[in-house]
Amino acid sequence: MLFIEAFYSLPLDSMKFDTPITLKELAEFLECQFVGPDDHLITGINEIHRAEKGDVIFVDHPKYYEKALNSEATTILIDQVVDCPENKGLIVSQSPFNDFNAITTHYRPLRKWTEQISTTAIIGESTWIHPNVCIGHDVQIGENCIIHSGVVIGDRTVIGNDVIVQANSTIGSSAFYYKKTQDQYNRLNTCGSVVIEDEVEIGALCSIDAGVTATTVIGAGTKLDNQVHVGHDTIIGKNCLFAAQVGVAGCVEIEDNVTLWGQVGVPANRKIGKGVVVMGQSGVLKDLEDGKTYFGSPADEARIKYRELASLKKLPEIIEKL
Repeated sequence: MLFIEAFYSLPLDSMKFDTPITLKELAEFLECQFVGPDDHLITGINEIHRAEKGDVIFVDHPKYYEKALNSEATTILIDQVVDCPENKGLIVSQSPFNDFNAITTHYRPLRKWTEQISTTAIIGESTWIHPNVCIGHDVQIGENCIIHSGVVIGDRTVIGNDVIVQANSTIGSSAFYYKKTQDQYNRLNTCGSVVIEDEVEIGALCSIDAGVTATTVIGAGTKLDNQVHVGHDTIIGKNCLFAAQVGVAGCVEIEDNVTLWGQVGVPANRKIGKGVVVMGQSGVLKDLEDGKTYFGSPADEARIKYRELASLKKLPEIIEKL
């Protein structure tokens, strides 16, 4: 099937340049000093959590220097000169955040939508696109999908086969990623994508953010209820089930067969293991181990939380005796 070939032709792991550029070229474009060989090659740009070999990432706080310098990235956009690890390059910038935005703006500029469905979109012949759906540039949608009215699908989104998206959901919205300055919040440009694998169902009024520079992934067979939010660069495994009003922040890793019941909240950079069940209205503040059921805020193993609740019921009696 031609769609499957196209699906796997996209660079889904990071924003890749059309052709590699040298450390010297990028430093001159940014008007910055650099450390490393002139011909040190850069193949893409990425956020620190998803860095790969050949990528340039940025860091502007000493707290994260070590993580950035020891990451897979081979070029670091940084706000001061430090010892440069072997086989890596540095670009020294007064404002790495702003210069990172300058790179994404130049190499992947925002493109205006002038049509309801972009002429660059690839859509399977057996897929139903209902009225008032907006589809952006370079979107790919497979066979036997149903896209209901009011859905908005952002640039570079890839949707597999047998996917259902209910009314008024948004796939590929900008990442909620800001840097706070003294008097305002500055947005980090979003230039990543979303991949929705086969047999996924997305309820009404859901929002799925694109990766900042990489990819947000919803695994095959996963089902999302209404009003579910998935943040940037989050990876959700196969056959997961999320009930209404679940909120998952950016850069979360959720493995296969996870169930999150209504109004569960998951903050950034957490990992939820295979087969985990999180009961409704729980707040996940730590990584969760495979195969366990969790409850509460902060969430802990359900059996522990139930014992805590039973103990709390006895507290008035204990106080009265005192």
